[in-house]
Amino acid sequence: MKQHIISTEFLSLEKVDKIIKSKSKLLLSEESKEAVQKCRTYLDEKMKNSKVPVYGITTGFGSLCNTTISFEDLSTLQRNLVISHSCGFGDEVPQEIVKIMLLLKIQSLSYGNSGVQVETIQRLIDFFNNGIYPVVYQQGSLGASGDLAPLAHLSLPLLNLGEVYYKGKKYPAEEINAKFGWEPIVLQSKEGLALLNGTQFMSAYGSWLVLKAKKLSWLADMIAALSLDAYDGRIEPFHISVHLVRPHIGQILTSTHINYLLEGSEIICREKKHVQDPYSFRCIPQVHGATKDAVNHVMNVIETEINSVTDNPTVFPDEDLIISAGNFHGQPIALVLDYLTLAMSELANISERRVYQLIAGKRDLPSFLVKNPGLNSGFMIPQYTAASIVSQSKTLCMPSSSDSIESSQGQEDHVSMGANAATKAYTVINNTEKVLAIELFNGAQALEFRRPLKSSDFIEEFMASYRQYVPFVENDVLMYKLMHKSQEFLQNVNVIIPEKF
Repeated sequence: MKQHIISTEFLSLEKVDKIIKSKSKLLLSEESKEAVQKCRTYLDEKMKNSKVPVYGITTGFGSLCNTTISFEDLSTLQRNLVISHSCGFGDEVPQEIVKIMLLLKIQSLSYGNSGVQVETIQRLIDFFNNGIYPVVYQQGSLGASGDLAPLAHLSLPLLNLGEVYYKGKKYPAEEINAKFGWEPIVLQSKEGLALLNGTQFMSAYGSWLVLKAKKLSWLADMIAALSLDAYDGRIEPFHISVHLVRPHIGQILTSTHINYLLEGSEIICREKKHVQDPYSFRCIPQVHGATKDAVNHVMNVIETEINSVTDNPTVFPDEDLIISAGNFHGQPIALVLDYLTLAMSELANISERRVYQLIAGKRDLPSFLVKNPGLNSGFMIPQYTAASIVSQSKTLCMPSSSDSIESSQGQEDHVSMGANAATKAYTVINNTEKVLAIELFNGAQALEFRRPLKSSDFIEEFMASYRQYVPFVENDVLMYKLMHKSQEFLQNVNVIIPEKF
């Protein structure tokens, strides 16, 4: 059984990926237990002796911050917070992202600045380790007081409320807690606020999105290299000298990658009749490279976020401080998720343009990539589908972070809308995967018309693997089935991505 110890050790996205894929079990380190307990003890003592109101601990929330709560009602206050804030709407968050939410919430609470009980964190770990995923909804967070509504739904099962998924089936949380013999958690002062304040909805989406974006950006190079050879394109635009005089890291990385992928191809090195290729081929290093640089920047921001304390107030036992501030504000994430949306939309945009060139009947390729065009429509409509998907993604590139709506009677007068940026980016990145699947479908078909010439060993092996999913199309068939199989191939193919990227 693989195990990951929750501690102060830096949690990279690579580690997140390994934890999720290897189905590792979580264990709270002794160091973390001591820090959490120290903070909880400090907070309890502080509440007994303090006569000064402390936001969210002895007061109401939001614009009710000036309403004082009696000591006897502090636990009820926290329970009411979780219940009243469970106002999610829309589609359910995918379970794979809920799992990351649990991991990131556990990590954030483990630093000993949140005032929670050890048993509260342990119950979240129990959910994670036993594959119990609370039902969370996509809509409801403004991305500023933390992801309040989504995190309230994540927390409901602690109180024997809400619903969870267990082994793929939805149950009332009360039923699953009873199955495992777990009593409801009695929340102590500040605990509800610690659970609900935080950026774990945005961060979990961001983690998933960056991991997928890295894979897709690398696959986009492989598919583009195949399409370039199928189009009988030129290799000169990928010469390293061109890119060293404009040394963007992603651009250099992309050109180097394409050269490696096409090394030894009989097609790419033969004499060409044409002097230039269209931009969608010639500018692959510049466009794909810019997306790589964007993904790297987003990754750096997300990794900082998932190693941070983002609830409020923040408790510092050693300094004897309880500070109400704004670490829950999602602006850092909102901005980069909008950036990621745009970068990945452009990866699909240029991919669709290559599809358009491949079916245009140029460079000795038949119209719509079939032997008998006219009788057969061939690959005419997959390009329509790609264009439709790309257009939808373009409309989703309006930045969510450019909007803010006042809430809580004006107390929360600027919000990030980072949660909307996250769910929007999720749609766009999945759209990009579909468009790349369509390009691969077209590129593989086009390459067959270059026979008996062969591409590089890498591309030929890539093609052989792909042909186990999708055959060559002789005459009109049900194309949607093959397009879906093409996407399935991309989802299942293993891609080795350099550590530097």
